[in-house]
Amino acid sequence: MFVSPMLLQRLDRPFDDEGYITELKLDGIRLILSKFNNKVHLYTQHNNEVTSKFPELQRIDIPDGTVLDGEIVVSDTEGKPDFEFMMERFMSSRSEHSIQFCVFDVIYHEGKKVAHLPLIERKEILASLIVNEEHITKVQWVHGHGKAYFDIVKQNGLEGIVHKRADSKYQIKKRSQDWIKVINYQQTDAVIMGARKGEFGLLLGIEERDRIKPVGVMEFMNPDAKKQLYSRYRDLITEENENFIFIEPKIKCRVKYRNYTKKGLLRIPSFIEYIS
Repeated sequence: MFVSPMLLQRLDRPFDDEGYITELKLDGIRLILSKFNNKVHLYTQHNNEVTSKFPELQRIDIPDGTVLDGEIVVSDTEGKPDFEFMMERFMSSRSEHSIQFCVFDVIYHEGKKVAHLPLIERKEILASLIVNEEHITKVQWVHGHGKAYFDIVKQNGLEGIVHKRADSKYQIKKRSQDWIKVINYQQTDAVIMGARKGEFGLLLGIEERDRIKPVGVMEFMNPDAKKQLYSRYRDLITEENENFIFIEPKIKCRVKYRNYTKKGLLRIPSFIEYIS
């Protein structure tokens, strides 16, 4: 059975509060695992069944009548979650990447919904259900210490942290301040090289000595910044094709992004401010 997962609010900075627990935010794919009638079913957060993609999770030892929430990840050679490796495994049955289901919550236990219980009690249930093994593990957590935890995340180039109210209920299909994510964004200065026709998107480049290196498309920009762009870029147009309008690289901006992809592109770049 599918359960629509609880969603997270976003915050720019971590905080210290003993009323919250702190967990590592894992860079993978959200997964709901359900076992009823001794059959395991796997679903993405958008209710796409993906059971056949991960046969190793159909053999894990958990009791019947269980629904778990977690993140499925693939680690790189340093043991860090690698989203690109995860997507390779997700998209191709020929991929040899080994997956691990990192579980952080339980929604059904022994066939009964436990979403109404405080998070700490659900964590206790989870501890009794999951024995860490090759393909499944429990997500570790601490009381408070959000700032120090986030510092460690930044030092190690990980995705971020999650603050969760220790007494929070599991709010199915809702976004709540009880669960808050803090992303470890990187920042860089870039130039705008063009605009996509149709759906909004800006071509970005990074200045490197005597050339500009293309680093992908930015799709996130606030309305005021878009207005400023539209008032400036028309005089800078150099050419266009079926998909893009190209401009002189004279408009500079600061952007935030998750990380560089293996192809050298910015992952999910987002506008911060103009710098020229």
